[in-house]
Amino acid sequence: MTGTDTGIGKTLTSAILTKSWQGTYWKPFQTGLAEEAGDTPTIGHLTGLSADHILPPTYALQAPLSPAAASALEGVTLEPEHITLPQTTHSPLIVEGAGGLMVPLTDNMLMIDLIARLGLPVILVTRSGLGTLNHTLLSLEALYQRGIPVLGFITNGPESPENSQTLEKLGQCRALHHIPLLPGTPGPDDISQIAAQIPSWDSLW
Repeated sequence: MTGTDTGIGKTLTSAILTKSWQGTYWKPFQTGLAEEAGDTPTIGHLTGLSADHILPPTYALQAPLSPAAASALEGVTLEPEHITLPQTTHSPLIVEGAGGLMVPLTDNMLMIDLIARLGLPVILVTRSGLGTLNHTLLSLEALYQRGIPVLGFITNGPESPENSQTLEKLGQCRALHHIPLLPGTPGPDDISQIAAQIPSWDSLW
């Protein structure tokens, strides 16, 4: 699970997919813990799933920065080249990236490099409105250039079918779902309602 930007709705979308598919959630790199509890407990709250559906981060950092910058500030050595996919009881495994594709994990590895190394197929989360065409098409191009399979994209925000149609055509990528703009702070009931509308995991292949 990756996105075209930070704050694009990856965690909300991850909660919806984890709930819908009854899978396992894992965010290997979590930053910004000085300001918030982090995405892992948020997923647990929103999905209502048992603890064995939610894996802890491999690296938990305090500063609200990229993993590379936060780890340098905090004196933590990150070794993404040694990360392997965890064994899980509940499939599929939904892996949420930190920020966008080009976020640095270290001085010589980007998030997209880790995705490629782990052999993960991608669902791309993007905004629905103005600016999404450029950001989404650039992200898709970067994924395709590295041979990373893309299962489809999910849009967040006010509905814009024209943008989705353009992305499907020019990006050669399926629109999997649109998540509407939710009033207030989304809660477990919102997640359950949207999760019931998501295509099955098997149908994506």
